[in-house]
Amino acid sequence: MTGTDQPLRIAYLAAGAGGMICGSCIHDNALVRALQQRGHNAVLLPIYTPLRTDEENVSYGRVFYGAVNIYLEQKLPLWSRAPVGLRRLLDNPRLLARVTRSAAATDARELGELALSMVRGEAGRQLAELQGLAKWLGDEFQPDVVHLTNSMLLGMVHHLREVLPRALIVCGLQGEDIFLEDLEDPHRSEVLAEMRTRVREVDVLVAPNEYYAATMTKLLDLPPSRIDVARLGIDLEGHGNRTAEPAESPLIMGYLARMCPEKGFHLAAEAFKELSDRLGPGRVRFRAAGYLGGRDRVYFELQRRRIADWGLEPHFEWLGEVDRQQKIDLLHGVHVLVLPTVYREAKGLPALEAMANGVPAVLPDHGAFPEMLEMTGGGTLVPAGDVSALASAVEELGSDADRRAQLGRSGLQGVRRHYTAQLMASDTLASYRRGLSRRAAGAAT
Repeated sequence: MTGTDQPLRIAYLAAGAGGMICGSCIHDNALVRALQQRGHNAVLLPIYTPLRTDEENVSYGRVFYGAVNIYLEQKLPLWSRAPVGLRRLLDNPRLLARVTRSAAATDARELGELALSMVRGEAGRQLAELQGLAKWLGDEFQPDVVHLTNSMLLGMVHHLREVLPRALIVCGLQGEDIFLEDLEDPHRSEVLAEMRTRVREVDVLVAPNEYYAATMTKLLDLPPSRIDVARLGIDLEGHGNRTAEPAESPLIMGYLARMCPEKGFHLAAEAFKELSDRLGPGRVRFRAAGYLGGRDRVYFELQRRRIADWGLEPHFEWLGEVDRQQKIDLLHGVHVLVLPTVYREAKGLPALEAMANGVPAVLPDHGAFPEMLEMTGGGTLVPAGDVSALASAVEELGSDADRRAQLGRSGLQGVRRHYTAQLMASDTLASYRRGLSRRAAGAAT
């Protein structure tokens, strides 16, 4: 096994999100890129669909467990015997990106049977995919570490352990509780029971914060010491260069997240209305950006109609899905960012990005956010789901430039101190090294 100072061969398996730029994809890409910058031979292997990120994409050109093939295997058990050439054709990254862009491929409510099959691994219908992945890893890469992006991939662990007995098996934890909550019984109970069994074969578990470590400790029925924390980190390149705020008036409220009920866009819209009622027409602007998937188009159009019915359409701007520079430009052009998530957020990447640009964030008092603001001091908490409290917090910050500046400075310093990609890589490597040391000690006894 490698020594403590030697570069590691790290295979990181990351789940694509069907054409969407998602927080987990950005996290995984940033982590692998930081590991590469530290001299490790780290490869980012896409699962299901190609990865999309708004930063330099370091993912491998081949997709494993292609979404089309695993769907066909689930529906047509004999599909696993189809010619390898045909199956590989359906794993073409361009084809997968095109096919899955408009599909609700990651809607948990429709995926109970597939989720159960996947987490059963060698006993599931995707055995051919698992064997193909394990063979590639063994023949082509021979990793010291195999890092699964989240615990929905635990079905891979047993077979990977058999094929790669020397490899450290690591599993990240990144929001699976929300996916599981959306599953309907009996699938939810069956999937969770399988996960609780298979997680015992994992060498190292890593969560992005203390909140989520505690959440998954309970969900997977584990002792608290079983989960390490490697804090979420972002690549600071391009961030933090805001030279001045927008003009004092109108107050500009920003939103940067997927356009969906879970992220609370409707709550942000209602706060926009309440602020406009309080301050007067035209005294508040609302700028929003984020991915809009086919599943959420009806929801989003309903919110736009509400904004129009309130007479606020001239003061609302939706930028759609934005690239990295457009995202930074959006953040530079607002006084406050809101992210009123309905569910308990495991990561909250947009809040960190706002703080990295000196923009205070108004966040719900649940999930990862209390811990994040305790670490950074870059914003304020409001009761989750309370539109009036959200509007009041934005109004107070909008009327107090000194307070905004103080929170902006604290947030920027806090992100640089606690939430960079390089720090995330350091914490993750420390977990790898501890895991490798434990395995070496166990082998010696």
